[in-house]
Amino acid sequence: MDGYLGNPSLKASGVDIEFTQDQVKEYIKCAKDPIYFIRTYVKVVSLDKGLIPFDLYNYQEELLNIIHDNRFAIAKLPRQSGKSTSIVAYILHYVLFNQSMNVAILANKQSTAREILYRLKMAYEYLPLWLQQGIIEWNKGSIELENGSKITASSTSASAIRGGSFNMIFLDEFAHVPNNIAEDFFSSVYPTVTSGQTTKVLMVSTPNGLNLFYYYWKNATKKLGEKGKNEYIPFEVHWSQIPLYPGGPLRDQTWKDQQIQNTSEQQFQTEFECDFIGSTNTLISSSKLHIMNFEAPISKSPDGIDIYEEPISDHTYIITVDTARGQGKDYSALLVIDITQPPYKVVLKYRNNLISPMVYPTVIKTIADKYNTAYVLIETNDIGSQVADVLYEDLEYENMASTVYKGRSGQVISSGFGGSQMQRGVRTTIPVKKLGCSVLKSLVENNKLLIHDMDVINELYTFVAKGQSFESDEGHNDDLVMCLVLFGWLTRQDYFKNLTERDVRLDIYEDEIIRIEDEVLPFGFMAHQEGEDDGEWKKVNTSFS
Repeated sequence: MDGYLGNPSLKASGVDIEFTQDQVKEYIKCAKDPIYFIRTYVKVVSLDKGLIPFDLYNYQEELLNIIHDNRFAIAKLPRQSGKSTSIVAYILHYVLFNQSMNVAILANKQSTAREILYRLKMAYEYLPLWLQQGIIEWNKGSIELENGSKITASSTSASAIRGGSFNMIFLDEFAHVPNNIAEDFFSSVYPTVTSGQTTKVLMVSTPNGLNLFYYYWKNATKKLGEKGKNEYIPFEVHWSQIPLYPGGPLRDQTWKDQQIQNTSEQQFQTEFECDFIGSTNTLISSSKLHIMNFEAPISKSPDGIDIYEEPISDHTYIITVDTARGQGKDYSALLVIDITQPPYKVVLKYRNNLISPMVYPTVIKTIADKYNTAYVLIETNDIGSQVADVLYEDLEYENMASTVYKGRSGQVISSGFGGSQMQRGVRTTIPVKKLGCSVLKSLVENNKLLIHDMDVINELYTFVAKGQSFESDEGHNDDLVMCLVLFGWLTRQDYFKNLTERDVRLDIYEDEIIRIEDEVLPFGFMAHQEGEDDGEWKKVNTSFS
């Protein structure tokens, strides 16, 4: 039992303490009021002053009251806000003054979880002996007290606490837990925790893009009665509410400028402004990204297929395809988009970074056949041309878009008469990507393309300006977004207009065009008349048929 044997500051199991009358009163007062207990008896380490009493800031006290009074809480907090220390102090109260409480401290890394437990153990050691419970177990990864309460520290995974029965789970920096691990945890462990009547779950993190933390936060902040509203009580703190140092003034603009100089504006946006987007240079405006809502798919496959709408017999679908090498890095991805009428809708997503390019055409054909023999457009850079050839020649899928080069017009969708110059699919050249990005931006921001998939929206959050183009931010992917870029480019082709009998430009700007015709054009404009003196003008009425 690390740090226990021979430690006089810890109460051993079986040791009786004779309470004075004042100590009995204090014990009762502490048991009833966790804030009083923390302020009076919990000590923390300050970088400047060493060991000091934990004088809670107002926002820390508010957070702890929310945790104490509710079963489910979710907190979005900036770096250096003392969030972990505050919750450690509450957990200490929770296990001391309640019998047989089982608590799990889970973090994105086991070392981080054990560091949190170490802080709790240190605070425990500085409690007076009459407030302590006898020690049964005192290890790096767990402690057990004489009153039957236990605390376990581990990484956030299903296997870490599978089979256990927990009264409280603290998920630290949950936004930084990989999505696959977080999903596995919630699907296997979470139901047993929430089935209790008094069990508590606390999620705390700084943002890290779109993931399960974002999903729970977004639904927690919805209004009562709104679709998707969950039981979590949301809590957030702005960096300007946090003192520069204990007892000091609040952080100000000067402090913010210094932080940005030492790191970057994007890092400050994420870690201190707690912005899920982070970058201000996204293709889609941040105001639009903030209001985009994702939904759970109606069907989800372990192979990477998420279905949002089953095929409808008389609807028309387009599939745009991006191909990777299946080596666990970039993803092979496709989107099925219903183009029957605007607004267009993404109705299926496929994403897999392990599938072989030689197997991928079978996936494409299976999905395309299901969605009314959908029109397929494949990006043919790198390995994509092989996927297109296998799909057409070996699997005999004919409903594929092909392109030809036409001088200054660049690549255009072929009507089938391109001869030897025709290629199946399209190469993502600079002009193709530039046009595709421009149209995609207009479609999304004008609500002409509806997207409810979390992975797609997440990639849009990190699809940022790089030089004269857009691409995924460092450490992120853009395979799904590139499927959307291909769709944006495709909508400006005559092929698409003939397919849908609609002009996407008019669909996007229909409201603005009508406004101009109704409000501006009826007034006419002034035109100079030949043969008249300079300065003489005549009003000309115009109309558009």
